[in-house]
Amino acid sequence: MSDIINVGFIGNPNCGKTTLFNAFTGANLKVANWPGVTVEKKEGKATYEGQTFKLIDLPGIYSLTSYTMEETVSRECIMSDEVDVIVDVIDASSLERNLYLTLQLIELGKPVVLALNMMDIVEDRGMEIDLHRLPEMLGVPAIPVSARKKTGLSILIHAVAHHKDYTAQGPFIHHHPGMHSSHRHNHHDEYAMVYEDYIEDKIDIIIDALQQKYPELPNKRWHAIKLLERDKAVTDACPLELENVIDRSYEKDIINQKYNFIEEIISETLVNKSRKEASTDKIDRYLTNRWLGLPIFLGIMALVFFLTFTVGDFLKGYFEIGLEQFSALVQNGLIAIHTNEMLISLVVDGIISGVGGILTFLPNIFILFLALAFLEDSGYMARVAFVMDDIMSRLGLSGRAFIPLLLGFGCSVPAIMASRALENRKDRLKTILITPFMSCSARLPIYVLFSSLFFEKHAMLVCYSMYLLGIIVAIGTAFFISKIDGSKAEHALLIELPEYKSPNAHTIAIYVWEKVKDYLSKAGTVIFLASVIMWLLLNFGPSGYVTDITASFGSYIGKAIVPFFKPIGLGYWQIVVALIAGIAAKEVVVSSCSVLFGVQNITGAHGMNSLAVLLGSMGFGAANAYALMVFCLLYIPCTATIATIHRETGSKKITASFVLFQLAVAWIMSFLVYHIAGIIL
Repeated sequence: MSDIINVGFIGNPNCGKTTLFNAFTGANLKVANWPGVTVEKKEGKATYEGQTFKLIDLPGIYSLTSYTMEETVSRECIMSDEVDVIVDVIDASSLERNLYLTLQLIELGKPVVLALNMMDIVEDRGMEIDLHRLPEMLGVPAIPVSARKKTGLSILIHAVAHHKDYTAQGPFIHHHPGMHSSHRHNHHDEYAMVYEDYIEDKIDIIIDALQQKYPELPNKRWHAIKLLERDKAVTDACPLELENVIDRSYEKDIINQKYNFIEEIISETLVNKSRKEASTDKIDRYLTNRWLGLPIFLGIMALVFFLTFTVGDFLKGYFEIGLEQFSALVQNGLIAIHTNEMLISLVVDGIISGVGGILTFLPNIFILFLALAFLEDSGYMARVAFVMDDIMSRLGLSGRAFIPLLLGFGCSVPAIMASRALENRKDRLKTILITPFMSCSARLPIYVLFSSLFFEKHAMLVCYSMYLLGIIVAIGTAFFISKIDGSKAEHALLIELPEYKSPNAHTIAIYVWEKVKDYLSKAGTVIFLASVIMWLLLNFGPSGYVTDITASFGSYIGKAIVPFFKPIGLGYWQIVVALIAGIAAKEVVVSSCSVLFGVQNITGAHGMNSLAVLLGSMGFGAANAYALMVFCLLYIPCTATIATIHRETGSKKITASFVLFQLAVAWIMSFLVYHIAGIIL
């Protein structure tokens, strides 16, 4: 026996798998990528009663069908010698959804231990799981755990150690009412999942053929099932001339029969399920309605932005007062100790003005993510994806693509990474191309500043229009590309709609804190650095240190590029320089404007009045402001997003073409908006 037991943690997305993995490993883990792919690989170690365990956190997947990168990686890892025991982490509150993967894992023939996570939610919903009957029907141990509360961990790892050498599951105690009772095949003592006779007949024939041609092949039953499904990887590795037996793909038959068995398991092991489902169905009559679903979603998002502006701006006022006092205190302190004038300018006009201006938007960011976390944890966001599926399919985009697009409201980086769930490469590339058009949180400070400056009472509506425009441009682009290349949506969105639940305060707190932390880390790193660079560009020129900003390097750079931006209403070198700086991070546009226009506390009442006067004197009005917001919405994504696009596509050429395409779309849309708005406003 090996001194180290290799354990693979696998489960559906959002089942608490990674939380459970982290509960075992703590800080003792390393993160890398699987060889040859961009899928993240996490490994860690744990010890129990002197036994060392190597734990592998596999990607969250719904099946082992090997369509997506995550599915392929998980299947290859589990089937290799790298994994001795499989820990299947199950969201016990969504047992039906999770058991499909469980049945696939059991068929692999390796030791499987079920970790029934989120049992507290099951209890809260008034349901119960028969923990005696479930192992009887599946032939594998089922251990109730709580990843969040860290309960049941010792029992789970004990079960893993005990079942390491159990290559066969059992014993099975099945009743199999109805058609199952008439099976000719006596496989119920051998396997958890037994198919109807016509499938089992074919499996037996294929197993015999595999035994003759590939005698050393392990788990011939699993390979036989995959051959019936016409799984490409298995078909290529183990070709057989059995056209009369494998006369078509039996994948749908096998899937349907697995779900029939899952229904049988649910009926025998899950108690008091119907009450909660009834209330969920009542709500879904409206929220997933063909005609009401989309208007309700738009209304909910409008409410989110109303709260973001009203409550957020109220709290922002206190941040602005604090920033003014801090800036004055630092300036007076530096003057008191006779600090060099250039250094005072760097600290006050460069760093504090740039970074501080961004920090004042923290309340708006906080409320936005608080609302999104509430909607996600309640189960509503899954409904949004369901409602949009039909619309997306009609526009030539896979329904699954809407999930990355939804994530794009937060940050484009994880959104683009989520495109891995799309099995078709053409669909993936199309989704990666349009995802940056979704308005991420980094753009919100730009909208808040310029909508408040030029649209006052209608600022919230103007900001909301940016988010709608991003969705329209993204979907419109996908539709346009589909018409050119003739591609159609090949794969519909298959998603379980979870039961509605009261959002968990702890879960929401973690989600919001992670987003706020990312925002603050940007302020302390990227935006800080950008503010310093911007100050240097504006205070130094060919002749050295300058007091006249028009003689600076920044002025020369901006004026050289102004002709490109003039037709879209942005022919001001200060604006041009701010947009260039915004490629580092979109928030930098606001901090750069603060430095470029020499306005301290740009988000305060005095600062905004000063900026409005300066822009007005240059001829920059409401039409220009709206064009600027549209351009910031659509133009070149931030450097982190560009790096992610390159990593996911694996091509510098594709990445460059995507960036140039987004710039072209931004210019065209800004041109149209500027000239139309010039007539209306």
